[in-house]
Amino acid sequence: MTTLNVDSHAIITGGSSGIGLETARLLAARGVTVSLVARRQEVLDAAAEDLRADGATVQVASADVADQESIVGAIRGLESAAGPCDVLVTSAGQARPGHFLELDDEVFRRMMEVDYFGTLYAVRAVAPGMVARGGGSIVAVSSGAALVGVFGYTAYGPAKFAVRGLMEALRSELAPHGVHVACAYPSDVDTPQLAEENEFKPAETAAISGTVKPVRPERVAAAVVRSIDSGRFAVYSDPGMAALAGVGPLLAPVVRRFVDRKVRAVRRGAGTGLRT
Repeated sequence: MTTLNVDSHAIITGGSSGIGLETARLLAARGVTVSLVARRQEVLDAAAEDLRADGATVQVASADVADQESIVGAIRGLESAAGPCDVLVTSAGQARPGHFLELDDEVFRRMMEVDYFGTLYAVRAVAPGMVARGGGSIVAVSSGAALVGVFGYTAYGPAKFAVRGLMEALRSELAPHGVHVACAYPSDVDTPQLAEENEFKPAETAAISGTVKPVRPERVAAAVVRSIDSGRFAVYSDPGMAALAGVGPLLAPVVRRFVDRKVRAVRRGAGTGLRT
């Protein structure tokens, strides 16, 4: 469990919008110095201005989380300016749905580079310092797609499963050193990324995800901050994800039948086996 106060420094990847920005807002309200990392400088600057309007202490760094030198350099610079990282939240990510047979190999590589290695690089940059100081908190934003395989997410899902596996193993390794590790499993979140993602969803995937209303990023952020306060590992922003995690293996046959029905319905309506 990490104590959040005016002496704390939180680094948030993907911090310029969505879950990352709302997490920064909540932490800043507690007096925490927040450092935002994202690719686009102009979006970072706008996010920082938004937070500073509420009295937050904010710094930013532009970096590509998929580039180890870039993200590690950014984190080192932020720590040099604001002190060692007490809290790391990795919310940077990318989702590119599509039919498995239609996706290019590059899409599969990119999902792993951004979602998995982007998380790994940031964690490896701060974990040694946290261990040496005997405390800290690391929260990775994975996905509900890391709890069960989802039609159309053969590139994204495995990357998020990898994040889950990393954090589950890391929790056991870092707990003896006083470092809290957590993993968040949000369902669809109402963010600019979701809007972009929806442009690529196969009709079958859209039909499946359309049965669940997207949650607000503020709700996910609140769950993330609660996990830092409580020391809890699994972070759920809605009861559906918690239930899926709790009884997932038992529900797997039911979930598969539900998905198969949705796929058949979409394909009957389209009169084709694949979207063109």
